[in-house]
Amino acid sequence: MAASGGAAVAAVADVGRAEDAERLATFALERFGRVDILVTNTGGPPAGPVAALTDAQWEAAVGGLLFGAVRLCRAVIPSMRAQRWGRIIHVTSYTVKHPLPTLGLSNAVRLAVVGLAKTQALELGPDNILVNAICPGPIATDRLRELTAGYAEREGLSYGEAERRLWISQIPLGRLGQPEEFASLAVFLASERASFITGGTFQVDGGAVRGPL
Repeated sequence: MAASGGAAVAAVADVGRAEDAERLATFALERFGRVDILVTNTGGPPAGPVAALTDAQWEAAVGGLLFGAVRLCRAVIPSMRAQRWGRIIHVTSYTVKHPLPTLGLSNAVRLAVVGLAKTQALELGPDNILVNAICPGPIATDRLRELTAGYAEREGLSYGEAERRLWISQIPLGRLGQPEEFASLAVFLASERASFITGGTFQVDGGAVRGPL
């Protein structure tokens, strides 16, 4: 951050809790005086077959993935409207286009976030607030390592073989993505260079999604 002339400030919050989401947005507005860019991103919900998921798990997933994004947006949109400029980027998953077994919570609830993004793009466009969704595929993150380790244990495989079977064999580029590759798209969508792009849903997945859209 020093090289860019910016400042990074950390704030601890559970965006699945209404009071935390509101407190986080208020903190940012008070600290910086405005919010230009909002990126909504939360950890993935537990894996498991749909038939085994409990009401509590569904409610937690909706609260964290969907309501968290809704509450943060609701808190910062007035500031963006006042300055007639803003970027909202919702981070979802390539599973909204390419559902995976045992990820029912993520498959379903993240798709609701895409619907939110598309609706916001329509409603906020007149205020010059652009809204897009990014759908990362298999990116080398702690979440992916957790899913891979679970699969390896269930199937009696080494971690490397599990990674190959579960992810790499499905990716035309033949490797996992890196966080920096995902970040490059987020930075572009947040910039003035993306000033005519809104309502889009963009995967960063090395070609894993087979569908044409």
